[in-house]
Amino acid sequence: MRKHFIDNLRWIVILLLIPYHASQAFNTWGELNYICFSPDKAISSFIVFFSPFYMPLMFLLAGISTRYALKKRTYGQFILERTKRLMIPFIFGTLAFCPILAYIGDKTNCGYDGGFFEHYEVFFTRWTDLSGFDGGFGVGQFWFLYFLFVISVVSVGIIALVRKISGNGQKDRNIPFGVLCLFVIPLPFLYDLLVVGGKSFAEYLYVFLIGYYVLSNDKVIEKTGKYCVITLLIGIAACAANVYMFIWSGKDFGVVNVVAKAFAEWFMILGSIGAGKKLLDHTGKVSGYLSQRSFIFFSIHFLWIVMFQYWFSRIDGAGILLTYPVSIVLAYAATFVCSEVCYRIPFLCFLMGAKPTKS
Repeated sequence: MRKHFIDNLRWIVILLLIPYHASQAFNTWGELNYICFSPDKAISSFIVFFSPFYMPLMFLLAGISTRYALKKRTYGQFILERTKRLMIPFIFGTLAFCPILAYIGDKTNCGYDGGFFEHYEVFFTRWTDLSGFDGGFGVGQFWFLYFLFVISVVSVGIIALVRKISGNGQKDRNIPFGVLCLFVIPLPFLYDLLVVGGKSFAEYLYVFLIGYYVLSNDKVIEKTGKYCVITLLIGIAACAANVYMFIWSGKDFGVVNVVAKAFAEWFMILGSIGAGKKLLDHTGKVSGYLSQRSFIFFSIHFLWIVMFQYWFSRIDGAGILLTYPVSIVLAYAATFVCSEVCYRIPFLCFLMGAKPTKS
């Protein structure tokens, strides 16, 4: 039986990417972006509130989905399917969209004054941190796809090894809620392990495997629903504390800030899964529409938010109204239009990892 709450949580997270990525242009901690505006604490607070848990939640949902996928597929079939759904969109998105982002990054951050097509040489020959903020080769938001592909392959190896050692299939165990809360403990120790581009393979592998082994258990999912108010309150309090310490306090709280981040991540994940199971485990026209187009939306959204912010930044006297809320609204509109067009073209669906319409 399909778990509709997984699909619904996934497209909700993806929709949040537009305001999230729009906010990065206003960050207060000096991180480079394709385009940068004056730092704004209120807008930066949006990023810091959501950043501990929203991408880990995506990896955990992928882990849950893997449990169900491997019930119907062999390991080889699963890897082939992951290659088509992840690596092809990764390659296509990196080659089709990231040169445009890098061109804007070079113009705004490094004073590049050459033409757009001339910049392709810069994109393919300047190798720095893979962000593309300096005009060099970058992968943009598509880091998620290659992370997820590598983690999926590694996890299949772990799953196969565990099955071989145990000699039987996975057994579902009713884990007490208190034990479930203890999964937060390893997180602070994982943030600095196997870091690529500022993101930890170890952290995302950990939550992926929890999704596969723990939160794919129907009894555990029901338990997260039972206690979702408690976990959400803890998670929101930890997110708020994280925002205060990192953005508003003006102090370095060190380990305390890291612990708050871990609590924000884990308890918001538990709360999201629980609330999703209780409130979002259904499908309809709207949820079905958004689920079908979410992968294409993911591929296109970043390009539009950066382009609108870049265009508005070139208008004399353009203020925060144009560069933030108006850019967000227009980026949503443009992304939905492009997603609808691409969804109706089977070849583009294939390149972006989506299943095309049958009509």
